Amino acid sequence: MADTVLIVDDDQSVLTMLYKVIRSNGLNAETASSGEEALACIRKNTYDLILMDINMPGMNGFEVVEALRRDNITTPIIIISGRQEDYDTLYGLDIGADDYVTKPFNPIVLGAKVKALIRRSRGAMPGTDPVIKAGPFLYNTTTLRFYKNETEIQLSSKENAIMKLFMDNVNRIFSRDMIYELIWGETIIDENAIMVYINRLRQKIEEDPAKPQYIQTVRGLGYRFVV
Repeated sequence: MADTVLIVDDDQSVLTMLYKVIRSNGLNAETASSGEEALACIRKNTYDLILMDINMPGMNGFEVVEALRRDNITTPIIIISGRQEDYDTLYGLDIGADDYVTKPFNPIVLGAKVKALIRRSRGAMPGTDPVIKAGPFLYNTTTLRFYKNETEIQLSSKENAIMKLFMDNVNRIFSRDMIYELIWGETIIDENAIMVYINRLRQKIEEDPAKPQYIQTVRGLGYRFVV
């Protein structure tokens, strides 16, 4: 059974985006729109990780974290907040959060953080790097480094994020809109941007970029990563 993440945020658009990020990483997701609702869910159900907003009416995210840790609930918590002050980050970690991510964030990197934190919370062996393998490719989710036939391929941040998305979803078709929303965190505004990044990736990973074997175009639908 897939791990389950509780997403807590009072902004419906953020809840929807985070829900898509979690589901695209093969995890189950539930949502709560207030601190009070989050506490009720957590005391009734078991979650593998919690994504917690800070600025919410009523009980804020910091107060929820403090309440959970007082109750000896050790579920991993990642705070996701628009606050970027160092004080807030340190305070969040000091009261018991496991990580602090500021908005805007890279959805693919967030997905990797979520999976890595769930693994660590279960006592993954220290010194081992969790990796995704597909055909001749390997993606290290800890270092965010990408390899083909054990040779590292240098990727830009967006190329890295797209490749991680493909590696997590071999044979799945992604439309340009889906890629743009998952990687850029918004609806598509420049269709050519996707084509540019796909072409760059093909130049780096394909034996013959003009006849791509791995990143295939599915006419009228989008792109599919095949190994």
